[in-house]
Amino acid sequence: MEQVILVDEHDRQTGVMEKMEAHRKGVLHRAISVVIFNSKGELLLQQRALSKYHSGGLWTNTCCSHPRPGESTEEAAQRRLQEEMGIQVRPDFAYSFRYKAALENDLTEHEFDHVFTALFDGKPAINTNEVSDWKFISLPDLHMDVLQNPHAYTAWFRLMLTHPEFKNMFRKNNR
Repeated sequence: MEQVILVDEHDRQTGVMEKMEAHRKGVLHRAISVVIFNSKGELLLQQRALSKYHSGGLWTNTCCSHPRPGESTEEAAQRRLQEEMGIQVRPDFAYSFRYKAALENDLTEHEFDHVFTALFDGKPAINTNEVSDWKFISLPDLHMDVLQNPHAYTAWFRLMLTHPEFKNMFRKNNR
């Protein structure tokens, strides 16, 4: 069974819990999100596989997951980027934020999310157990689509897009 790292509001570890139990109880736990840009300044999005235990079929950031007990957020970001998208790069830490969002199936995401970024111009080799599709999209087109189709995107990704640090991350990757 996969475990997540439970944390307090300052991201200090308080224990571990089985992943589904943490999502059923809405317990704050550590997470990672990776946002990949290409040299044109476009974001690489993934569409979550329909078989995912929540948010299946929704568009989201390049990859997201949870560090394993004893694994750093940096290691988790690099591992999951390879496992989900077949991309081997070393993402850089950008910022952290906390959020809580009710999901389908009586699940709750309550995460202390560590956001990483990287540059990649290739074609991902997606793991179809995790990802059903992918695309590069410009930030203006993405914002327009999120406004027109908010329910096509994951709750955490919509929150990421409105975070002040996201704009800073975008500017850094588009000099």
